[in-house]
Amino acid sequence: QVQLVESGGGLVRAGGSLRLSCAYSGRTFSTYAMGWFRQAPGKEREFLAAIRWSGGSTRYADSVKGRFTISRDNAKNTVYLQMNSLKPKDTATYYCAEQRPTALSDFGSWGQGTQVTVSS
Repeated sequence: QVQLVESGGGLVRAGGSLRLSCAYSGRTFSTYAMGWFRQAPGKEREFLAAIRWSGGSTRYADSVKGRFTISRDNAKNTVYLQMNSLKPKDTATYYCAEQRPTALSDFGSWGQGTQVTVSS
């Protein structure tokens, strides 16, 4: 299993940008993908983006496609979520998670989350 720690959240005005980081540690040889999710109060958890561990291909939810970019830096053991053109509806707690060992597996390891608040 891996351990995940998110950072980089904060308060930003609408139209602004933030970059979230997810530092990971542990055994990643069985990792299939890393993903970002968010959950706003009273709402269900929402998938945002994922990056495959092998090859680095990415996929995005329609709600963030073109605004958010997921990437990773293996040398720093970190996965990023660059968020541009932020909107008040992007306000939520953001989580990174690990999916293993296949595409059919659940995202089983989660970080503690980082709060993002977008003001109008």
